[in-house]
This record gives sequence, C-alpha cells and structure tokens, in this order.
Amino acid sequence: MNTLKIKLVSFILLFGLGLFSVKAQEKIDQVEALLSKMTLEEKIGQLNLLTPGGGIATGSVVSNNVEAKIKAGQVGGLFGVAGPEKVRQAQKIAIENSRLKIPLLIGSDIIHGYKTTFPIPLGTAASWDLELIKKMAETAAKEATADGINWNFSPMVDIARDPRWGRIAEGAGEDPFLGSAIATAMIKGYQGTNLKKPNTMMATVKHLVLYGAAEGGRDYNSVDMGKVKMYNQYLPVYKAAVDAGVGSAMTSFNDIDGVPASGNKWMITDLLRKQWGFEGMVVSDYTSVNEMVAHGLGDLQTVSALALNAGLDMDMVGEGFLTTLKKSVEEGKVSEESITQACRRILTAKYNLGLFNDPYLYADESRPEKDILSQENRKLAREAARQSFVLLKKHENVLPLQKSAKIALVGPLANNKNNMLGTWAPTGDPQLSVPVFEGFKNVAPKAKIKYAKGANITNDPDLAKRANVFGTRVEIDERSSETLLNEALKLAENSDVIVAVVGEASEFSGEAASRTNLSLPESQKRMLTELSKIGKPMVIVLMSGRPLTIEDEFALPASILQVWHAGIEAGNAIADVVFGDYNPSGKLTATWPRNVGQIPVYHSMKNTGRPIEADNFQKFKSNYLDVVNTPLFPFGYGMSYTEFGYKNLKIQKSQIAQMEAVEILVDVTNTGDFDGAEIVQLYLRDVVRSITPPLRELKGFTKVFLKKGETKTVKLTLQPNDLKFYNGALEFVAEPGDFEIFVGTNSQAELKTSFKLN
Repeated sequence: MNTLKIKLVSFILLFGLGLFSVKAQEKIDQVEALLSKMTLEEKIGQLNLLTPGGGIATGSVVSNNVEAKIKAGQVGGLFGVAGPEKVRQAQKIAIENSRLKIPLLIGSDIIHGYKTTFPIPLGTAASWDLELIKKMAETAAKEATADGINWNFSPMVDIARDPRWGRIAEGAGEDPFLGSAIATAMIKGYQGTNLKKPNTMMATVKHLVLYGAAEGGRDYNSVDMGKVKMYNQYLPVYKAAVDAGVGSAMTSFNDIDGVPASGNKWMITDLLRKQWGFEGMVVSDYTSVNEMVAHGLGDLQTVSALALNAGLDMDMVGEGFLTTLKKSVEEGKVSEESITQACRRILTAKYNLGLFNDPYLYADESRPEKDILSQENRKLAREAARQSFVLLKKHENVLPLQKSAKIALVGPLANNKNNMLGTWAPTGDPQLSVPVFEGFKNVAPKAKIKYAKGANITNDPDLAKRANVFGTRVEIDERSSETLLNEALKLAENSDVIVAVVGEASEFSGEAASRTNLSLPESQKRMLTELSKIGKPMVIVLMSGRPLTIEDEFALPASILQVWHAGIEAGNAIADVVFGDYNPSGKLTATWPRNVGQIPVYHSMKNTGRPIEADNFQKFKSNYLDVVNTPLFPFGYGMSYTEFGYKNLKIQKSQIAQMEAVEILVDVTNTGDFDGAEIVQLYLRDVVRSITPPLRELKGFTKVFLKKGETKTVKLTLQPNDLKFYNGALEFVAEPGDFEIFVGTNSQAELKTSFKLN
C-alpha cells in the first residue's frame, strides 16, 4: 500500500472515530443534563414499566391510573399499547403533561412475527437458515414499529432439553452453538445497524439465565446447576446476544444458586455486566420482582431493594420500585446513586432509539397500511413455514401427493384457523390464517378433497378449559366421538389417500403450558389407529410446539410430516410440501424422546464410566431395562423426498497450532429423484481433556441446494474458539490433544476424521 493510501485510510479511521466520539459525547451530555434536573421520585418513575391491560397474555396483573402516573413522571415505559394513534396519545401525555417531558418506551412480545405471524421459533430454528431468520426479524420489526412499538421482548434464547417445558416452543432448541447463531441473526434483524431508524426496534435477550432448565420441566420452577455445565452448555447463547449488541436484557423467573434471577447480583452485575461487558438496560420479567416475596426472600420493600442493588434497572408491572425505593433510600437500604445509574441506562436506551429527537418517531399513521400484512410479508411467512417442516418418516413413497388425487383430509387441526399461529402470537389474528383445508384447495385445485373432523383435539374438558384461557383453541364437538370417527372412516374408504392433521392445540405449549404426557391425546390416537386399518396410503401431518412421544404413530404404515405451528400461511405452506412444490429440508433442533422417561436426552450428552455399546442391553451398564438409550429422532434429524450421500471427508491439516482455524471438506451428492436442500452438519469430540467431554458437539453447519445427481464439495471451518471449553477453574481454554470430527445429515453422523491440537 503506498503512502497516499495509508494517509487516506488513517484519515478515514480517525474521522470515523472522532465522529463516533462526538456522537457518544452528545449522548452522555444529553442524558447527564436530564439526570441533573430529575428529582429522586422522577428517577424512580423511569424504572417503572406499566401495562394498561387489553390482552396481555403473560400475567394477571394490570396497572391502575396509568395516565395519572405518566403525568406525574412515574412511568418509564408501557407494555401492551399498540397502534400509531394510541402510541401518539401516550407519548403526548408524557411530553405535554409531565414536568421533564421524557418520552416513553413502548414494549411488546413480538416472538415470531407481528401481524404477519411466522412459525413458532422452534420451527423456524429447524430451517437452520440464518439469513431467513434475520429477514423474519427485520419484517417483524418493520410491522411492529409501524404500529408504534419500539422495544421488543425477544429473542428468547433459553436452551431447552426438557420438552415437558412448554416454552421450548419459543426458543431454538437444545444446542448452544446453533442457538447462539440464531440469537445473533434475530438481534441483527430487529435492531439493524441504526436504532434511530423508524423501522428498527430494541431487542431483548431473555431470560437471564437458565430458565429452560427448570426442574421437572415445570414452568417458573427452580434451577439447580453447577457452574461448569452452566458456562459450557447454557450461558453461551446469552453471551452471543450480548456480543451481537442487544440493547436490553430480561431476567428470568427461576432462582440461581438459591437467589431469584431478578435479585441475583452475581447474574446481573458480575456475569452480565462485568464479565460480558453488557452496557444496556435490564428489565425484570412480568412481576418477577414481586414474586421474590413468594420465593421467601422478604417483603416487597426488601425484594425491591435486593433487585435494584443486584443491578436491575426496570420493574415490569409490579410497581415495587415505584412504591418502595424512596423509603429504602431514606432508610439507607439502597443508594440514590444506584437509582441514578438504573435511570441513566433507561434514558440512554431512549436516546439510542431516537426518542429524544422525535418522541413520535413510531407514531406514523401512514405506515400500518403499507408495512403490515403486505403480500411480500405473507410470501416470506409461507417460505419460512416451508423451510421449517421436518419430514420424520417416509412410507412407500406416498409423498409427495398427486395434485389430481382423491383425498380424505381428516383430523381436528385440518380445518382449524384458531391453532395455526401457535403459542405466543398475541399480536396475530387467527382468523387471517390459512388452514390446511384451504391451503390444499389453493395449491391443488384439481384434487378431489373432502374433509371430516374425525376426532376432537382432546375429549378432556379440563385440559380444553386450561388451553382456552386466552381464546378458544380447543372445541369439544357436541357430536359423539363415534360419530366423528365414523365420518372420517367413511370418507377414507372412498378416497385414494388419507391425510390426517393432528397434534397439539397452540396453547398446549408455551408459557405456563408444561405437560407430563407428551403423547397425542387418546381421541387422536384412536382415530389414527382406526384409519390405518383401512389400508389406504396415509400421511400424518403433525402440529406441535414441542417434541412429542410418537412411537405408536411412528409404527403405523404412514408418512409423517412435522409442521409445528406454522403461522399465518400454514395451510398454503403445508400444501406446498405435501404436493411436492417444495421438498422438505428442515432438521430437528431438539431431540425427540421415545417416552417421557428418557428425558433429558440430547445429542451432547457425556459418556459414563459404564457406557453401553450401541443399544445392546448389558447388566451393570448405563441403560434402561424397558427401552433403549437412543431417542426416536436425534438432534439434527430430518428426511427429504430425495436422498443425500456423503464421502471424501478431508481435513486441511492433521495437526494444528493453538488459535489456528482448520478447514474440513466433504463431498455431498443428491442420489435421489428430486432436487433438494441438505443441511450439512459438523460435530466435534474432544477425546481426552481435564473435565469429562460430551460425546459430540455441534460446531458447524451449512445449507446446500443440490439438483438430482449433483455433487458439491462443501467446506466447513472450525474456528479456534470452537475447540475451547470452560475447565474446572472456569478458564476458557483449548487443551492440546486429539479431536474427532463427524460430518453428516444429523448428530448420529458416522463419517469421521481426526486431527491433533498442539
């Protein structure tokens, strides 16, 4: 590089740094100037997040006298307000009627799309497509900000290895490597490169920490975990979100080492802020500060002081900060400086969002019509759904179906708008969704399709009642079970093929929807069994928000397509795959157990001192008497209408130095009769190390499209940090020694090579 170029580059760098410095100083100056004018009460007011009610599906507490509190400077943000007009009204109260005219944060749970609802996150994770996931987040941000929302309580990144826990539906599954990549993609999609743009919104990583490891899979329950497991298996996803620049973080409901997360100083201050360098704001989950009273840590004043001293900045809905912190300052239980610091972080977030420049930035009434539920957005939702589906079983090449077939479309979810969107879709409208029956008619208009319900989702009125807390998701038909079944059987007998759409209602999973029985309800199991006896080709389309235990259904002579809860375009996307317009390519991101007794079962489990060989039962080995150790479907599993072959696995070097990357090459061939995409997966095993290693861990993946007969050489790269782990002293190290690499179509890949780290 010549001298002129060097000078030019140096000038650009210095100018950029100077510009950044000026902008950073402007932010500091504006925030500090405002803080200097604020009374203690006004600072405390900024730490208060309220909801006026109106459909918040996360708790029963609703705030009172919201307007008066905004005028008094006692509100920092609102939760559950949407629409440019309503947001403008709220901001106007704050700007025109409060003393310091501080604008409000407007928060919401945009978990898998806004009005254009995408598949549940566990489903979108099954696409393994980071660009697609980022695009979905961008679209969700565009729609939500058009409706006035500037702060999103997403992504939920909790590692979940117990499918009894209903909130497994909201995350990316069991793996920290994949989960970290997805968290990063979502945050970049939500926040973009400039939070001051009106089509971006501040993201929130949740729930810190370990929420997905609740004991017994029971929501809100305690978590007990050692630091080594925590740092290696559960914390990486949260740190990845921090490294991606997430603007805010939310604490979880569980306790950690006996201290609830919202009052846990080790978690909020030592880990999040000091170890990871997080500079954003931290908000509690819904009334979780108040709930520390039930945990047994003291009265509301005591737990509110505990939370603030731990580093919590904002109290969601509970108003413990608002009603007790001033007294705690007077009694010396908290310092005003701690309150000032929390307020500073909240004001900084508002500055970053551009609210001080324009409080009405997110109140443009011209945007909803053009930005929400556009054809482009619905097209993306359809594509996302198609990529999320996982083909679990192929039986006698029944799939894909002919578009001229005579089809018996049966099942309680086959013509059911109310359960297409899935859990945690409070901003979506189920009546705008496309059910399967409609999608079939759209995609295959020449097919002869007739529908029969066949069974209720469940015949258990108590289960139906619990699932219907936030809307009618489960209807128990007035007709008898025999009548419903006979209609379906009669229809099936007069058809070429049976397509049975079964599974969970959307609210059978999600928050406060833990289950101990993960099998299909008996009403649906009986229907499938009786249909299979007719002898016609059969396809089971399975909807759920979690892995289910389907050994009985897997044994039936039927193909099985897992479609999760696929969102607003569910029916069209399912039809696209069933009729062959799209070849399924999804792969599971959570292991499916054979039965509940196997839980937890996941791909990165460790060996014991008495391991079994394959699934051969041996006394005094680590196995069960009544079932094999292996799951029904392993992590990374998913079939295609075509087949893929792997060969010629090569590694760039057989020995590498510390902090050196290494390339792995493998030839992948489409050996079947359809064009299709394959997700190539790389797993690593550290053969010997100072603490017991997992048998294998995901450390790389890529998605490749191959025409039938085509071969491509796929390159995967192991980065230096991929070889590292937290040792017994919680040092992040890569220890010299032998490593094994497995590459293939799922976590049980057999193609293997090795290398040595010097």
